[in-house]
Amino acid sequence: MIEKGNHSGVSEFILLGFAEPPEHRIILFVCLLTMYLITLAANCTIIFIILVDARLHTPMYFLLSILSLVDICLPTTTVPKLLANIFSKRKTISFNGCFIQLHFFISFGIMTDFLLAIMAVDRYLAISKPLHYAMLMSKGFCVKLVAGSWLIVSLLSAANIILAARLSFCGSNEIHHYFCDLPPLFKLSCSDTSINEILLLTETSLLILGPLICIIISYILIICTIWGMPSKKGKVKAFSTCSSHLSVVALAYGPLLYIHIRPNSPYFVEKDLIISMLYSIGSSMLNPFVYSIRNKDVKMALITALNKKVLSWNK
Repeated sequence: MIEKGNHSGVSEFILLGFAEPPEHRIILFVCLLTMYLITLAANCTIIFIILVDARLHTPMYFLLSILSLVDICLPTTTVPKLLANIFSKRKTISFNGCFIQLHFFISFGIMTDFLLAIMAVDRYLAISKPLHYAMLMSKGFCVKLVAGSWLIVSLLSAANIILAARLSFCGSNEIHHYFCDLPPLFKLSCSDTSINEILLLTETSLLILGPLICIIISYILIICTIWGMPSKKGKVKAFSTCSSHLSVVALAYGPLLYIHIRPNSPYFVEKDLIISMLYSIGSSMLNPFVYSIRNKDVKMALITALNKKVLSWNK
């Protein structure tokens, strides 16, 4: 049970979400539900293929399977509640439910950034140090990297949640968003939120820009290595192994950077909500297709799995 602020008179929040006309609710519901189901199906397929195909039991695909798992969890923290609220007269979420949702959204969101940074380092080691790659990126080391990242983001997210839950909410309980987020909650509080805002700004700088800088440095080193390769064919092959990851980085960081560098305003406007949704569900839905379309190993594994399924049906 999350402890409320000493003077908080709020037991629930109202998620205003999208200001859609009643006649557009069905369209919004169908679109969101379709996107969510595609996200679940596509990411579950990627995880299944990696698990059953021995050729994909490598550090790169282990990390991809974890990314797919996070891509399932991230939209699951917000989309089911959003779908339920579309036709609800009172679009409420309990005080505890709000902060639980916020904790997991922050954790899975930052975990995505950490995974993309680890995958960039993995590509650098695979291209620049191929002879030592298996030793440097062993299965045990990859598991430790993922577990350590999850522990860090969970603890830091919990620190934000504990501090935010101790704020007093004695005025409006209407959140101008489709899920519980820290900036809208700060604007509702009648307490001093300076410490919360400093912590949020510090964590944003370290946990979002930190992985991005790691990704940029990794790719600068990768480009330097590829540039020095004597064979043009080798250069193309080396860069092709990074193209999927670069596309996923662009999908994740494009909306994310917009959300955090946008001018401060008293509430989220419709465009901001759409950008936020692109981050929380759009990239999670598209990532599996980026990897399956641009990656020969994943395509071959998918074709093999489908052929085996067809053969089993014909027996």
